[in-house]
Amino acid sequence: MTTIGEAISRVRNTLKAVKEDPFLTDRVIYYSIIKYGQTLLKREDNQYRLMKISSIFSVLPYVEMIDVDKIEAGCTGIYSGCYFKRSKEKMPTILDGVFGPIIRTVSSIDGSIEMFRTDPGTWVSMTRSTTFKYNKNFYFWFLNGYLYAPNIDWDAIRVEAIFEGDKSEYLCDKADACEVKQDQQLAFPEYLFSEIEQYVVKELTLIASIPTDGADDGQNAFR
Repeated sequence: MTTIGEAISRVRNTLKAVKEDPFLTDRVIYYSIIKYGQTLLKREDNQYRLMKISSIFSVLPYVEMIDVDKIEAGCTGIYSGCYFKRSKEKMPTILDGVFGPIIRTVSSIDGSIEMFRTDPGTWVSMTRSTTFKYNKNFYFWFLNGYLYAPNIDWDAIRVEAIFEGDKSEYLCDKADACEVKQDQQLAFPEYLFSEIEQYVVKELTLIASIPTDGADDGQNAFR
């Protein structure tokens, strides 16, 4: 996979832009890459092409779960025997696709039991079915930044998704928190990057042609 630094350098080489250009900072290039990359990822998600590309997904091996009530889980009107778990902390930001956050798998921490994605309303409807007592599947949903799961007694789950946010607090190895931003990998398939680059270069070429007063970029996280 391409790192953030490599992607920025590739765009710069194509633009033949100099670093002193007040508009074409690393930050401007980075956010343009992210914008078009996410747009193309949604297209690929709509065509069901992403789930087979394991390299673009990251794993949180141990997401701690806590007990919560049915109201917080978004469920009302359910049988009294139901109980719910929620991720203890908010999940790192997960990239949105056409069908919501792009989550590949949620499972037991050893990966042996996979959970199925649903939403509170659909799950409540399932529980009212006369055949639900025979349903041995486990389910989860994503709500307000948390993962919820009904009727499990696990202390933690394993989550594989395309994360945008800082996920270091969920990892046993805290080295990720100290990783230089430019060395972090972009969660885009390699085959998309040429197309992303074309859009980025087109946009930034236009920006570079617009006169600027040279606004201060002292807060740039990439320089």
